Amino acid sequence: MKRTVYLSLGSNLGDREANLREAIARLGELGPVIRVSALYETEPVEIIGQQPWFLNCAAALETELTPLEFLKRMLAIEQAMGRERTTPKGPRTIDMDIIFFGDEILDTKELTVPHPAMQHRRFVLAPLAEIAPEAMHPMLRRTVREMLDSLPAGSGSVRSSGQI
Repeated sequence: MKRTVYLSLGSNLGDREANLREAIARLGELGPVIRVSALYETEPVEIIGQQPWFLNCAAALETELTPLEFLKRMLAIEQAMGRERTTPKGPRTIDMDIIFFGDEILDTKELTVPHPAMQHRRFVLAPLAEIAPEAMHPMLRRTVREMLDSLPAGSGSVRSSGQI
């Protein structure tokens, strides 16, 4: 069964835009990429001032993989692109998070979907609202646009930085 997967992608090491382009191209191996947002330059969360700003975007793709198969293959893409998991929330060449996986609700050791912190992160919601403003959070019963509009004004710096 084909499902639409929404992802948040980010990079703050090396050629950030090239990293995002490569990740999106590689994601095409998991299913057709159907939408990609503009690029957004965003301030790091939690480890501020100790690492470069991120370039972020959101992508939608269709897949017939199960959520755990998709996760495994997505993490293999990150690793092949040089992602090293040494410091939580630290600098990285590429970071990909599953935000929505169709209407699935999962809470396992390996994967939690919808992403548990998405509703608090402007760097996730702003690009996602560009490509899927009416996507509904299956637990909160709020659209991406509603969640974005409800964030406090100072909750993360986001600047549009062009198209991918």
